[in-house]
Amino acid sequence: MEAEQLTLGVGTRLQHTQYGPGVIVGVRYATYLISFIHHGIKEIDKTDANLDEIIAENVTVEVETVSAVEKSLLKILRQWSDVNEIVPLGDKWIGGTMLLQTADKSLKPKEIPIDDFFHKIVMLRDRLRVLEQNINSNKKLSDEEKVNIQQYITRCYGSLTTFNVLFRNKEHWFVGEKSNKED
Repeated sequence: MEAEQLTLGVGTRLQHTQYGPGVIVGVRYATYLISFIHHGIKEIDKTDANLDEIIAENVTVEVETVSAVEKSLLKILRQWSDVNEIVPLGDKWIGGTMLLQTADKSLKPKEIPIDDFFHKIVMLRDRLRVLEQNINSNKKLSDEEKVNIQQYITRCYGSLTTFNVLFRNKEHWFVGEKSNKED
């Protein structure tokens, strides 16, 4: 980003080479609070060379309040809801098939292209993320209720870690409850 763009305002759409598309939800002295579709809110330096402005709005230097951030997040969800992250399948699986064989060998096995199965796994992950964002922005749920529901979502991610073997890049993996060992 160029130096004269240091005061982009809340609502500005950006593209980050690592985090993908996002929208500024808060402005600080030297950083932006940016809500990225698939990575949540990150604090990014205003001079970060990985940022590209798409649509500038509300050029300002004010810091947002929490309620304004929530309103911005809801706006972001509506604006970007049709954007899907491109998630690459691991090279060794491209063009492969999954074979489901019953215990009864006289029955024909079911063959499913791995690409189709992988696409459904990615859609499930994206829908879990949207569900998570909707829970976090819900004004009727208490913080305790949000935490309780979040625990179930985390467990869902944990149940899906088996499918991490299909992903080319580790940053796209499902992550359940954190442990000391690496997968």
